[in-house]
Amino acid sequence: MPITKGFRALVDEATAQITTYSVAQVRERLQAGDPTLQLVDIRDVRELEREGTAPGAVHAPRGMLEFWVDPASPYFKPVFGDEAREFVLFCGAGWRSALATKSLREMGMDNVAHIDGGFTEWLKQDAPTETLEQRKAKKGG
Repeated sequence: MPITKGFRALVDEATAQITTYSVAQVRERLQAGDPTLQLVDIRDVRELEREGTAPGAVHAPRGMLEFWVDPASPYFKPVFGDEAREFVLFCGAGWRSALATKSLREMGMDNVAHIDGGFTEWLKQDAPTETLEQRKAKKGG
């Protein structure tokens, strides 16, 4: 069966319907200590192990995201119930996070956005990172 709409078209459609922030915009909010900002890393755990993540980011694997944000789901994670926060998603290149942000908006979340260029752009702009080991040490194990 031929693909009639490729991934780029899906990503472009999603991007036209969602809020997108640059790395610089997110860094400004982090540096200002914005208590409403919650970064969400939707990459696979192997990507986090290999590359690290952004400090303070919640890890919510792309395959579980919709289940984790829905209070009616047996997999609901309370962090996503905080309506005072804006959840800013990122992945490797910004494609998965664009699609995921669109999906969450379709679920009714209006406090969700994503980072243009994803973690690749984050690294390119020398934004702060932490390894999973550093994160575990901060949490005490």
